[in-house]
Amino acid sequence: MHQRLLPGERVLWDAMSGPDRRHSAMVARRVQTALGPAAERPVLAAALLHDSGKTASGLRTGGRVVATLAAALAGRDRVAAGSGRAARYLRHDAIGAELLERAGSEPLTIAWTREHHQPRDEWTVPLDVADALKAADDD
Repeated sequence: MHQRLLPGERVLWDAMSGPDRRHSAMVARRVQTALGPAAERPVLAAALLHDSGKTASGLRTGGRVVATLAAALAGRDRVAAGSGRAARYLRHDAIGAELLERAGSEPLTIAWTREHHQPRDEWTVPLDVADALKAADDD
């Protein structure tokens, strides 16, 4: 997967947990299949790094389940507004986009990372690419 990433992106990829790397590699393979030659490097980087902000939370699977349940019970916005690990986990899209900006990623990679949990009508990524990315991501 490193060959698809810029040097700064490789650092973010390497920091991701094993399960997150496996998930994102699967997303990238699905996107490659769906888009064929249109799956250019920034698109594949978006597939590989869309969840890179999850590293900021320091949560593993159990903590992520608790954060997701807390969001369902107390309201996502309320939990995400906090300063704890659950809040950082729920804001992984914005955090990941900031990390990618600092890593020198291309605009499409940053945009998809920021937008991948937003409604379709808020996406700025070309819709054919965004639709393929969303369909490939099973979360």
